[in-house]
Amino acid sequence: MNFLYAAFITFFGCMLGVPIFFGILRAFGFYTIVNEGTAKVFVLFGNVEDVITDPGLHWLWFRFGPKALIVNWVGTCYTLDMRMDQVYRRSEPVNSEEGAPMGIGIWYEMFISDPVAYLFKNADPQGSLAANVSNATVRGLSNMKLADMLGNRHQMSAVVRDEVSPTSHEWGYKLGSVYIRKVHFRDVAMIRQIEEKVVNRLRQVTAAIKQDGENQVNIIASTAQRTAAVAFAEAAALRPKIVGQALKEISSDPDILETMFEAMETQKVLDGEADITLVPEKSDFLNELIAYRGSGGGGMKPPKP
Repeated sequence: MNFLYAAFITFFGCMLGVPIFFGILRAFGFYTIVNEGTAKVFVLFGNVEDVITDPGLHWLWFRFGPKALIVNWVGTCYTLDMRMDQVYRRSEPVNSEEGAPMGIGIWYEMFISDPVAYLFKNADPQGSLAANVSNATVRGLSNMKLADMLGNRHQMSAVVRDEVSPTSHEWGYKLGSVYIRKVHFRDVAMIRQIEEKVVNRLRQVTAAIKQDGENQVNIIASTAQRTAAVAFAEAAALRPKIVGQALKEISSDPDILETMFEAMETQKVLDGEADITLVPEKSDFLNELIAYRGSGGGGMKPPKP
């Protein structure tokens, strides 16, 4: 039981006593802790006693002396975030050299460079820096040619940064990277007119491409037809010569010539649409038919073939 009592007392003593003990030490200025990316500014009786920017544990008795006892009670300790911050301002109004109303979207980084100046030289350093960036954008980028405004973003970013940096550093803020992220038209009617012009231009280009393609197809087709006509004409001119030469070779043999003409005559008869009656060889059918027609028919039926 004694062990349990001792463990219970030790546990609650460490849980409550240790934080209270170190809290009393910090309250009387024995030490302070500066976190990473922060800074502490100690002000006593209207005077800045010290600025601590290095992270870690710092003994205030060695820095302030006896003032450390009352610096947290009578004075003020400001904790500042020294990390880099980013801001994006949309559609800053500027006019091009041609008079077109444009909007500039500008992104910039900022961080505290002088904690004392940040606290006491400007009541709203962030708002002042934003206004300074806006004014620098309007002054530096107005009256630029529209083509340069739409294409040279790196140069525009450098112009804004060079104009803002010296002034912002006096307020304890230092400007980091500046980049023009977006350039756009602010007049809706102008946007519609540009869209219509682009659409009409695209239609013209499409029609020109289509017409050029049709012309090329017609040229190819006419060339192919001309080549085919020349080839057919050459073939038609060579046909009589080839046929005549073949007939000349065939006519050298009378039997072959006679057989060929009989075959051609038979083919012509077969190709015709006339009815053909085949009469057996050595038949009296033709004599009977002639006799029947010579007698005028006489009501007699024609002989059956």
